Amino acid sequence: MKLPHRRQFLHLAAGAAALPTLSRVARAQAYPSRPVRIVCGYPPGGVVDIYARLIAQWLSERLGQQFIVENKPGAGGTIAAETVVRAVPDGHALLLATSADAWNTTLYDNLKFNFARDVAAVAPISRGPGVLVLHPSLPPKSVPELIAHAKNNPGKVTVASAGIGSAPHMYWELFRSVTGVEMLHVPYRGGGPALTDLLGGQVQAYFGTSASTIEYVRTGKLRALAVTSATRAAALPEVPAMAEFLPTYEASIYVGIVAPRNTPADIIGRLNQDINIALTDPKIKLRIAELADTPLSLSVADFTKLISDETEKWAKVIRAANIKPE
Repeated sequence: MKLPHRRQFLHLAAGAAALPTLSRVARAQAYPSRPVRIVCGYPPGGVVDIYARLIAQWLSERLGQQFIVENKPGAGGTIAAETVVRAVPDGHALLLATSADAWNTTLYDNLKFNFARDVAAVAPISRGPGVLVLHPSLPPKSVPELIAHAKNNPGKVTVASAGIGSAPHMYWELFRSVTGVEMLHVPYRGGGPALTDLLGGQVQAYFGTSASTIEYVRTGKLRALAVTSATRAAALPEVPAMAEFLPTYEASIYVGIVAPRNTPADIIGRLNQDINIALTDPKIKLRIAELADTPLSLSVADFTKLISDETEKWAKVIRAANIKPE
């Protein structure tokens, strides 16, 4: 009589041990149970919004629930980030995050959250460089020539940005910290006005995003000296990488999905898997290439590390330059 009882006990114990795993699998399979918000910290029509809608459509078709983009622009994306940080951690509120969320941790000293601590990395979508472009009236034809020209004319070369804390501003500040050159920084309220004045010759240099500048480079309206990534960009293969002249220089923007901290790991894993599958789809890859970016497929752990590394890197730049938001 003892042996059957023992077998029954072991069977029940094994079944009980399997319950947490089965419940996690069931939860992941049942997700999402209602429409999912992808909060975007930028206005409709911009590159970040395009990415939000691109991945929302893919996930809607793949997971059988609507993924809806909710635009909450303002304060460099921090309003959107706080909205998601405060949301219920059940996978039904996600953030379309960028490198700006990493550097905002240092840029804004009054935030009520810590981005790297208070979000759960899900999956990146892409990474893209900036492009150092000049108005054709400025003589330098290469990065070394620009550095020499700026040092011979300190504070006389004007460099535009899309505003304090924008990607073009961060790229310029990193360039300044590496080279020691001084240019006159002219912040605009957005990349559109900055590009308009650059094309008109009111300002002379700009570290623009690849998506916003590539057509002007191709048509000769702007002169590209370098892409800001460590290697050349597929969209502009004839343009040198900044690292060819400045080995320690690298600046690029990641775009990806994050969720509130404590979102169940099985849901995070399900989304990571589906987004990585999306990055193998020819239509998705083509759209990313049209934006002059490169698909970025990473595990949850590697994306978590990327966010941490970017936060640390840009904190040093911001503190060294004593940058304060407008």
